[in-house]
Amino acid sequence: MKKHRVLKIIGIILAALLVFMLVINIIPPKKNVENNPFVVEKGSLPMIAAHRGGGDCNPENTLLAFREAVDTYGVDIIESDLYLTKDGYLVYNHDSYIDETCNINGDLSLEEVETLCDDKANRHYIEDMTLEELRQYNFGYYFEDKNGDRIYKDAADPAALGLQIATVEQLFEEFYESHPGLLFIVEIKNGGQRGFDACRILYETLQRYPEYLDQIVIGTFHDEIEQELKDKHPSLLRGAPTGTAAKFVLTQFLGVNIFDGSDFACLQIPTSYDLGIEIFLDKKTIIDRAHRRNIAVQYWTINDADEMRRLIELGCDCIMTDDPELLKQVLAEYQ
Repeated sequence: MKKHRVLKIIGIILAALLVFMLVINIIPPKKNVENNPFVVEKGSLPMIAAHRGGGDCNPENTLLAFREAVDTYGVDIIESDLYLTKDGYLVYNHDSYIDETCNINGDLSLEEVETLCDDKANRHYIEDMTLEELRQYNFGYYFEDKNGDRIYKDAADPAALGLQIATVEQLFEEFYESHPGLLFIVEIKNGGQRGFDACRILYETLQRYPEYLDQIVIGTFHDEIEQELKDKHPSLLRGAPTGTAAKFVLTQFLGVNIFDGSDFACLQIPTSYDLGIEIFLDKKTIIDRAHRRNIAVQYWTINDADEMRRLIELGCDCIMTDDPELLKQVLAEYQ
């Protein structure tokens, strides 16, 4: 009799737990953002985001790369990283130093430069240089085309070809009239006070290009910069910081996403993450649950055609790639 009562209690608890799990997964969660231009309509193909402007096709983070990405490959989104110069300009570059993308070290090979930069004291950091100083160099110097040729190494006029370092203002101005619907993914790389200044300068620049105010999503790895964006510029869309993204993904795996209190607009993730064991993130459940919150799911950095096809079929919102030409060809298969 006692055993029967224990089993009955356990059954009631399990039933209550089941009902609870069903209810929290049926109740529509609150949207993270009301209007999200980075979410595609259901059944639509994902957007193309040119990672660093499409570094496999053109010299990364240059105006040449950005122009080709938009005008030739028809990308929907330009993705890149921002650093603040010594004199207060926001420029596009992946690293905090410029040695591996331009000819600041003369005619050294890229391998020699990489060896040189193993010692951080030898690096030329953006924060220590003015925009005028940075513009002296050819940022297509080490670029190799798909035949392995360094076609811009001896460019006589890098500026005319769009091979100088690019500022955020230049990029907005370049496309504002011709492509008012262009979207942007940027990451503010500076932390601390320089990061705060970068947030302010970016916001002030966007005031001169108001159409882009709602078409840019901003990410950062610095907690204090994330808080600065929330406090000082709450109208700007934000990407999920690493910790917030991990928490969101975990709640999706456990089916308790209703308890996630995040307010980011874009979940920017790789297809997998190694935590000692490989955690696969290319899951339709993650995408579907994010869409319930009006969150865009954007995968990086995808340069393989088969992987692109798998993500297209999962229904993601965006694929970030170094090779927008390839992704354009793959998407054409579905059109």
